[in-house]
Amino acid sequence: MPDQDAKPFNVLFLCTGNSARSILAEAIMNQLGSGLFHAYSAGSFPKGEVHPMALDLLKKSGHDISGLRSKSWDEFSGADAPAMDFVFTVCDNAANEVCPIWPGQPMTAHWGLPDPAAVEGSEVEQRLAFADTYRMLSNRIRAFTSLPLKALDGMTLQHRLNEIGRDQSKAS
Repeated sequence: MPDQDAKPFNVLFLCTGNSARSILAEAIMNQLGSGLFHAYSAGSFPKGEVHPMALDLLKKSGHDISGLRSKSWDEFSGADAPAMDFVFTVCDNAANEVCPIWPGQPMTAHWGLPDPAAVEGSEVEQRLAFADTYRMLSNRIRAFTSLPLKALDGMTLQHRLNEIGRDQSKAS
């Protein structure tokens, strides 16, 4: 973990639409990793608005939603963008797309999850899908933020990041 005086690690969560999963991850990381991590989210083809059920769930879960917005990953690939230490894809579409070259060559991993915004059915079923996604992301982010980052070599850290995406997808 960084020293108290060290700058926080920058983490970018990517998805195609940047309206649900990556937004949830950004808010969860900014709360759980407070001071040690600074999270952002973006999409390859952003929808331009955050899904209302994502915002409602985050608000009810005690997250600050004031700065959340759907945005393009282009905002994070330019020279004036914050340098990312970690980049995680949270949907299958983004994992299969050609991602920009991120300045500083951050560590990357795929933490794919089903899209709660794509769930059809009753409002209760849709809200359950968002709650399940929130739970899975919280589990992954807790596992990530508990890693002894300064003590792990690059290969071990990459292995652990990949494991988090695989292991947490099996948890129910």
